[in-house]
Amino acid sequence: MDTPWETSRRAFADAARWFVRTSAAVGGRWELPGLGEWDVRALVGHTSRSLLTVEEYLARPAAAVEVPSTAGYYRATREIAAGPGVAVRGRDAGTALGADPAAAVARIAGRVLPLVDGCSGAELLTTIAGGMRLADYLPTRTFELAVHTADLATALGEPPDVPESAAAQALRVVADLAAGDGTAGPLLLAATGRTGLPAGFSVL
Repeated sequence: MDTPWETSRRAFADAARWFVRTSAAVGGRWELPGLGEWDVRALVGHTSRSLLTVEEYLARPAAAVEVPSTAGYYRATREIAAGPGVAVRGRDAGTALGADPAAAVARIAGRVLPLVDGCSGAELLTTIAGGMRLADYLPTRTFELAVHTADLATALGEPPDVPESAAAQALRVVADLAAGDGTAGPLLLAATGRTGLPAGFSVL
């Protein structure tokens, strides 16, 4: 039986490989609407940061754990995530992918996946929310890869077929946030066909 770290690492790898495949399917459609104010290039750029931040943050070891859980990371970064800087960073990241964004995404994944494979999960890294264990941070990256690759697939007219391992981990993040924030009831009712979700509902 896999350890929790092995399960998490596999989910991240499966999500990353799905992102690489979906990016390769873009072809010449980089200027199509992607998500909100982002075109497809900016959406892919933003999603690529789910890989790049792992590399970046591992290079900045933390002295102590300041954010002890995956859900805690999202609660700590809600204000940042709602700010205008996210949209700007997405566009900048899209531009940084260069003339062949799909190839750039594949190269990034080719660096980051072996890096994670060489880790134990106990590594302390410095995130925008503070010091975290890699084992707690990595599910946030799987969640982002799963959600935004689903956004990308939708923009391209493809089914958002999230890999099972990544879907299971992303849904655990959703469940933890909803349970901790008191929004599990509406989510459970909607997921079981009782009623729709309130307008604007989000666990983030």
